[in-house]
Amino acid sequence: MIDVETAVATAFREEWGQVVAALIRTTGDWDLAEECAQDAFAQALARWPHDGIPDRPGAWLTTTARRRATDRLRRDAVGAAKLREVAAMTREPEPHPDDSGVPDDRLRLMFTCCHPALALESQVALTLRTLAGLTTTEIARAFLVGESAMAKRLTRAKQKIKHAGVPYRVPPAHLLPERTPAVLAVLYLLFNEGYSATSGAELIRHDLAAEAIRFARVLTQLMPDEPEAAGLLALMLLQHARRDTRVDGAGELVTLAEQDRDRWDHDEIAEGTTVLDGALRRGQPGPYQIQAAIAACHATARDAADTDWTQIAALYEQLEQRTPSPAVALNRAVAVGMADGPAAGLRLVDELATSSSLAGYHLLPATRADLLRRLGRDVEAVEAYREALALAPTGTERRYLRRKLADLGANVTEKS
Repeated sequence: MIDVETAVATAFREEWGQVVAALIRTTGDWDLAEECAQDAFAQALARWPHDGIPDRPGAWLTTTARRRATDRLRRDAVGAAKLREVAAMTREPEPHPDDSGVPDDRLRLMFTCCHPALALESQVALTLRTLAGLTTTEIARAFLVGESAMAKRLTRAKQKIKHAGVPYRVPPAHLLPERTPAVLAVLYLLFNEGYSATSGAELIRHDLAAEAIRFARVLTQLMPDEPEAAGLLALMLLQHARRDTRVDGAGELVTLAEQDRDRWDHDEIAEGTTVLDGALRRGQPGPYQIQAAIAACHATARDAADTDWTQIAALYEQLEQRTPSPAVALNRAVAVGMADGPAAGLRLVDELATSSSLAGYHLLPATRADLLRRLGRDVEAVEAYREALALAPTGTERRYLRRKLADLGANVTEKS
């Protein structure tokens, strides 16, 4: 029998976006929608143990949230127009056709959130918060910014939508391409949060990764002539193919070089490479296609020794030219360290370390530690591993770093 906490957690993953979207559509108030949705989930925890888990948890949560919003608006209503909205909220909204061609409710709502009146980063952050239910902390880590800065960005985006009268509707099909970059970015970050969680005890959140892949499939069907949508789907498939080998039976991190490649999902790899080949044939390579090509180099190598690190380093160089970022630069340094030796990689990492662009990012000192270890500079490696351990966000990664320290004979006494 499913326990209530598990049922509520499952409902949150599957229904949060729909509940919030329904309230935004009828009230036009993003903060009210989130608050009432949160209240509904809190009521589920309180009432389901006594009343039983409803057959349709999503419908129960939506109705409960609407009632809460109705009560709030009745108290705060300032005119007949608001009161008419309140009355409308007591009925299930009738499905209404649009000319967008978007067949999935939540994907349709992603396009709605990604309004061009907002800055691209604000579009992405707001969509992740409102429809995917990611916390401000998780979104901040995805953007490599502070939590307070991200909270302010989200607040400004909501205020702009409210005060500028940004319409909450799906644009017609011919206007969808202008919103595609933001939607792709949302799916990319959603997948990344599932593939490598920013916090918590577990490294992988399978539900988020699978949902991002589902959305990406719908998007490629909707926009078959958009090579970057296909590139993103290929990237997800090629990365997701390794999901069952990234941690062992005890929940410990297994590095790419140590993974059992026979257990990779080879059907998913074949699909990913086919999708990528189709995208590349269009002759419009973009960042997602380049990243997918990097993933394909890993996924199709017979073993770790067979990996074409020279090609991967060259691809990262192309990616850095198109979308320069500290994270891409760090990945390029790793590839150079494998292709040209650890000393070459360390020079690039040390250049990154002199800036504050990756301050607080645990993979910077972790990468530096690995390169130092390979160079035989164990004392410096221990120091760098300790720095990474203090910053690592998940229990899985912290345990891995402790093992690396133990391998170097270090006495691990960190609180984390």
